[in-house]
Amino acid sequence: MGFFLQLVLSGVMLGSVYSLVALGFVAIYKSSGVINFAQGHLLAAGAFILWIFWGVLGLPLWIGLLLAVLSSAFLGVIIEYSTIRPMTGQPLMAIIVVTIGLAALLDSLMPSVFGGEEKAYPLIFPSGGLRIWQLIISYEYLFSFLTALGMVGIFLYFFHRTKLGLLMRAVADGHDSARSCGIRVGIIFRWTWAIAAVSAMIGGFLLGSIESVSISMTSIGLRVFPVVILGGLQSIMGCIIAGPIVGVLEVLAHGYADPITEGGAGDVMPYVIILLTLIFKPHGIFGEEIIERI
Repeated sequence: MGFFLQLVLSGVMLGSVYSLVALGFVAIYKSSGVINFAQGHLLAAGAFILWIFWGVLGLPLWIGLLLAVLSSAFLGVIIEYSTIRPMTGQPLMAIIVVTIGLAALLDSLMPSVFGGEEKAYPLIFPSGGLRIWQLIISYEYLFSFLTALGMVGIFLYFFHRTKLGLLMRAVADGHDSARSCGIRVGIIFRWTWAIAAVSAMIGGFLLGSIESVSISMTSIGLRVFPVVILGGLQSIMGCIIAGPIVGVLEVLAHGYADPITEGGAGDVMPYVIILLTLIFKPHGIFGEEIIERI
């Protein structure tokens, strides 16, 4: 029983980071209808950018984080302006293919820019962890969990309580109606990509503090995608709830199925979740069913 609870606790904490990264997916989809398949690459790039400021240049953590946030936001704006903006008016599938091409481009550039070997952030926590009954929570996991919760709360407040968040929600409801109200939709798209890049960077920092920073972090985007599908592409609250669900199932598969299958079951579990969700509930838990009259 203790082993099971330990796995569930670890899965919830890992899933909270997945939810944070998934917010970027949902924000971009809600505002523009585009699924950004380069979100995992933004996560890895943001983690490497922080490593440069913090690990290489030796800046204090809070200064490195601030510079990494600004750099990631700028990267998101540049990507939107140079790759997405020129596709305005083109079929949606063509824009999605552009994000796939962007992911491939970043895949080829990052090893040349950051190197192919794994990097480690400077240590900020002592070894060991917090013991609660039979459960042990490492300080890295606890910090990541609390930070992810705090950032999710900040994003929720931003989307629902600020003027820019209100404008983003108006654009998500309809581009033409937003333009008729004088909202500059293109500017909102730029802000959305900046926010998505920042959420990915913070997720990369949290995952990098648990393990290490490497090019393989780009695959996390595909591991987070089941969170978006399960929660619903249009639902911010859905991805917040679906993150821990996917995290728990993934960790349980690692803990119980990997010894039987000799590894790999936990890595496959997120894609099994996608398959089952698309079969039995295509719009996700909180997704909106769109009915078109023909």
